Amino acid sequence: MKNYMEHQVKSTTEKILKKIVKVFFVGILIIAFLLAFGYGFMWLWNWLMPDIFGLTVISYWQAVGILVLAKILFGGFGNSGSGKKGKNKGKRCKSPDKLKFGRDFSKWKHYESFWEEEGEKAYNDYVSRKMGQTGDQGQPRQQC
Repeated sequence: MKNYMEHQVKSTTEKILKKIVKVFFVGILIIAFLLAFGYGFMWLWNWLMPDIFGLTVISYWQAVGILVLAKILFGGFGNSGSGKKGKNKGKRCKSPDKLKFGRDFSKWKHYESFWEEEGEKAYNDYVSRKMGQTGDQGQPRQQC
């Protein structure tokens, strides 16, 4: 029993330590990415803007400030709602009729034979019904 408890404590400690190390390295990667992104923005600004628009050269912190300002003005800071928007992302609102029809493909095997046997006749009947609803000039009749 003593060995089992030592094993449990050791495995739990190892899991916690692995998570801490992972969080640490992810934090370092995020900071490195942000530093590189700010430096890249500064480099592009200093390469293009003074020559094209006659603006001054900016420092690294000015570049980061412009990025933060642009994010505030144009991008926001993520989803400020309660998270409900993300849960339904990509889902379409469907009526029960569409759901029932869209999931039952067993009837589709009869489609080709129906069209060959009755399709043209059914279409012609439909067109004649529609033409009967319209006047002779193709304008719909007014119903009182």
